[in-house]
Amino acid sequence: MSVIYDRVALIGLGLIAGSMAHAMRRGGLAKEIVGTARSAQTRQVAQEIGLCDRVVETAAEAVKDADLVVLAVPVGVMGAVAEEIGPHLKPGATVTDAGSVKRAVIEAVAPHIPEGVHFIPGHPLAGTEHSGPRSGFAELFDNRWCLLVPAEGTDPQAIARLRRLWEAMGAHVDEMDPDHHDLVLAVTSHAPHLIAYTMVGVADDLRRVTDSEVIKYSAAGFRDFTRIAASDPTMWRDVFLNNKDATLEILGRFTEELFALQRAIRTGDGDHLFDYFTRTRAIRRGIIEAGQDTDAPNFGRAKTGS
Repeated sequence: MSVIYDRVALIGLGLIAGSMAHAMRRGGLAKEIVGTARSAQTRQVAQEIGLCDRVVETAAEAVKDADLVVLAVPVGVMGAVAEEIGPHLKPGATVTDAGSVKRAVIEAVAPHIPEGVHFIPGHPLAGTEHSGPRSGFAELFDNRWCLLVPAEGTDPQAIARLRRLWEAMGAHVDEMDPDHHDLVLAVTSHAPHLIAYTMVGVADDLRRVTDSEVIKYSAAGFRDFTRIAASDPTMWRDVFLNNKDATLEILGRFTEELFALQRAIRTGDGDHLFDYFTRTRAIRRGIIEAGQDTDAPNFGRAKTGS
């Protein structure tokens, strides 16, 4: 593979930016990777583990002469970061982000991007429940999707170049408009996370079921909820505050379906339950057929001796 961007600036050095750094190194896709983070401790760890070629103290310093700038910070602070870096961006540079909400990010960031700089919002659909500069790994994006959400009139060459980077880091790339993106993600990610947080919260409330029982007897269902609910609280708070409309629409639908299932259980309507579970089972098969999960027992998790 060959170099796609000479200098890449990563703003925020958590799971996504860290994995991008490892993936770019793996493919030799950038000549120099410069990173920064708000926390001095994060910067120090990134320096110690050699995550970037250079770690600098401020975002303004990081973006100097960068060909690609990646905003990998919580959605709620994207606007402030964009305002800080705006005056220091090199003409012809591309600015992208990794936020899981797009309409709110565009509204916060776009006004601060100067003429002659390409802003191409993005969202890699990849992650784990871990965060911080040590959590990244080169394979995170392999066979996962990255959605690009360019505004109308964005330079096609700038889009093609960013697409090439994501593909070289192992991802499949699609383009989408921001509102549709936010609705799709409300279904596939945001509402499920909220439901997982709620279920874990309910278990915490049910004092008749002790904490030790919840932990000890957690079969796959609850255990997978706890994995989701272990995700970064700042990031998820910002997601819900910034994707309010789509999330509320999906939660409204969810509540209606839940009431219908409650009624079926109460009235002993086994046919309704069976049909519903048959239909939802087919979606799982579709996910496996699309190569986005494995049908290996236990989700393909490695067995651990415990």
